[in-house]
Amino acid sequence: MKAAVIGAGMWGKNIVRTLNSMDSLDCVAELDAGLRSGLAQTYPGLTIHDTIDPVMESDVPAVCIAVPAPWHYEIAKKALERGKDVFVEKPMTLSVDDAQDLVRIARERERILMVGHLLLYQPAVQWIKEAISSGMIGELKSIHQRRLDLGRARDVENVLWSLGVHDVAVALFLIGKKPESIEIQGQRVLQPTIEDDVHVEMTFPGGVKNYLHCSWLWPVKDRGMMVIGSEGMLVYNELEQNVTLHRKTIGSDLKNVDNGSEVVYEGSGQPLTLELTHFLECCAQRKTPMSGGESGVEVIKVLQTASERFNS
Repeated sequence: MKAAVIGAGMWGKNIVRTLNSMDSLDCVAELDAGLRSGLAQTYPGLTIHDTIDPVMESDVPAVCIAVPAPWHYEIAKKALERGKDVFVEKPMTLSVDDAQDLVRIARERERILMVGHLLLYQPAVQWIKEAISSGMIGELKSIHQRRLDLGRARDVENVLWSLGVHDVAVALFLIGKKPESIEIQGQRVLQPTIEDDVHVEMTFPGGVKNYLHCSWLWPVKDRGMMVIGSEGMLVYNELEQNVTLHRKTIGSDLKNVDNGSEVVYEGSGQPLTLELTHFLECCAQRKTPMSGGESGVEVIKVLQTASERFNS
């Protein structure tokens, strides 16, 4: 099965490379002449368009959209209405209404709609989900996430919409419920209306908490997650792709319990390849993706609610 790519910039070029390596790349649409020239040199013989119209009018059955976030809704809507299956990079849209509209169109046209929540396809995250479900660390109490770096600041979406989308998707996936309440604090340093550093707290049914800190104004790269249970803790180092089990807790007598720790998972399985393989399989088999449109809507609801807290 073949797919077209719309947008071959900073992340889109990775989708192009991955689909090409899978022999699943049909064509590319890219507005930037310099990027088109580079693509032509890297992929001789590849069909490259300077607008999206030839893609929309072609018989290619699926498209992968990796343009700037403000264009996601318009292009994904057009593709769905043309009868194409759609993979759209995160964030799915910049509003809940637009996200729900894409889900509606996909349902009415019986098209596959999948969102690029890449971390869900990281094998370590899948392993953590199974570990929580198996009771390895007892009852889940809280999840603590960090996504920090001297990153690429945006002038439309804030750092939560730009960097925290993956983490919100992972939190909803691991906890398996919708948050009952969302609180957020943040700081605007570089621009008067865009948050560069945010702390988000989500409370879920049963009292489970999720804490997320993300910033693109940070001196060192720090990406990871801690999962706290009643009988142990898991530490996920995203940069090294390993998970450490700490058999530690505090007992009912308030005394520390420390039965040691060990690395219980190591290894990465190229999540982008796994993600795009899943998308094409869902298109071929007409099955709902793990990060389908409905789950994408739930992520946008969290992001929008958090953003509204800034303006209230």
